[in-house]
Amino acid sequence: MVATTLLTDRLDDELRDEFGIGLNEYEVLVRLSERSDHALRMSALADAMRFSRSRITHTIKRMEAAGWVSRSEAQDDGRGIFAHLTDSGYQLLVRAAPLHVEGVRNHLVDLVSADDFSAMGRVFDAVVDQLAEAHPEADLRTPGA
Repeated sequence: MVATTLLTDRLDDELRDEFGIGLNEYEVLVRLSERSDHALRMSALADAMRFSRSRITHTIKRMEAAGWVSRSEAQDDGRGIFAHLTDSGYQLLVRAAPLHVEGVRNHLVDLVSADDFSAMGRVFDAVVDQLAEAHPEADLRTPGA
């Protein structure tokens, strides 16, 4: 848990220092960018990120003020709200991704042997396989998630 906390704090600091965006906002951009229409219902986004509805609303409001996302009412039921990745948000993601990948590589991947990293991947895949059944929306490996 200590390693996870330190790693996420470092990755967050790097993104904030260079691009003025936190790791949570970066994850929103990634999740939206992976959708074919670059949009996701806010409730599904909150569930996928394990955020409360209130927390995702505040996060999206900040991102909307910065021009990285926009919101619209759901056309199918008129009750839900969708978050949409804007061109500005996509460009930010394109610029920030190399720094994030470099940080993950420097602070995690390159610290262990390829065999150890593969073993760690298998361990976390097993954890996700067991726990994602209750929360499939959080599993980025799930198509359409």
